[in-house]
Amino acid sequence: MSEEGNGALIILGCPEVPVQQALALYAADRLNEDEWDVLVAGNSAVLVLLKVSDPKKVYVKRMVELDRCIEELASGERHPGVCIVFAHNDAGISYATTIRYLFEGRLIVVVFGREAEELAEQLDIPCEKIVEKAIHNPGKLRRKLDEVLGWAA
Repeated sequence: MSEEGNGALIILGCPEVPVQQALALYAADRLNEDEWDVLVAGNSAVLVLLKVSDPKKVYVKRMVELDRCIEELASGERHPGVCIVFAHNDAGISYATTIRYLFEGRLIVVVFGREAEELAEQLDIPCEKIVEKAIHNPGKLRRKLDEVLGWAA
């Protein structure tokens, strides 16, 4: 089950903010192109949305419930090379903090939504932050993600 550094883990929060799903599919596609072994973790609602959005598993080939993923990180079963956490509320910030303490690799936290700046201030862990008040339009967040991950043209 271990990715041994070639795995990319995308952690999604509650799917109430529309940009999250678009960016998750976009990031999964780009990571797949870069030959990462992509795994998406989230609650059952967000995973169902992804299954409906990508029924042929073109972008998201593997998914896992978030609690199980955290257990696997804690037990040492899972060792991704990079982890991208999407956070638009306090729970997302808490998950990002938990992931930081279970994962020593490259951590990118995408903070978005109406309260993005305030939430980002709560993020007191070593990580790369992408912060944008995006709710419906993922354009600015996509450009920032491209820059951080080296996909910018």
